[in-house]
Amino acid sequence: MPSKVSEAFTLRTYPYREADLIVSFLTRDQGRLRGIARSARRQKNSFGSGLERLSLVQMDYYQKENVELVRLNSCDLVQSQFSLAGDYPSGVALDFIAELSEQLLPPHEPNEKFFRLLASVLESLRRQQGIWLPVTYFSLWAVRLSGFLEEMRIEEKSLALAKDMLAKPVSQFDAAAWSKETAQDLRRALIHCIEIHIERRLLTARVLETL
Repeated sequence: MPSKVSEAFTLRTYPYREADLIVSFLTRDQGRLRGIARSARRQKNSFGSGLERLSLVQMDYYQKENVELVRLNSCDLVQSQFSLAGDYPSGVALDFIAELSEQLLPPHEPNEKFFRLLASVLESLRRQQGIWLPVTYFSLWAVRLSGFLEEMRIEEKSLALAKDMLAKPVSQFDAAAWSKETAQDLRRALIHCIEIHIERRLLTARVLETL
């Protein structure tokens, strides 16, 4: 089987052996995959900064039938999130988005809507207009696209906000009206809904709430 090239977001990396990395990444056409990046921890490698958290890349990989881990050959960086990582609140938001994607997305199931959600939310974060609008928007759509959105027992104001979010793209919301205090019950309800369906509690949820 020949190698494939897919547009992908890097979600997470894990050390493997002496110099390798196991990489979890979300492709537009194949869903979430995991692969081995040989010698990726060495100073000279063929991956560069493409394996940084939530980098958008063109991932070149080889996939064998009935083998869980693909073999990563290289990746070409398309969009880095380096400008966000230097800002602490934005960096925590990136951690939350990456962790949530890793936990909710099943392997080998294409989900282009989730891929487009990531792209639009990251674009919103890069506008430097605060983190709470894109983070809440992402949380709502993540549980909806994963099939876990239950009836939300929250205040009428927050419920109206959630319905509005399900009807509009994130780019059409007014970020100036958002703050840490906006729709806190909505955020708590979404995180609770997510944690019901994953194996462990989200590591970055409490860090987000302290910002």
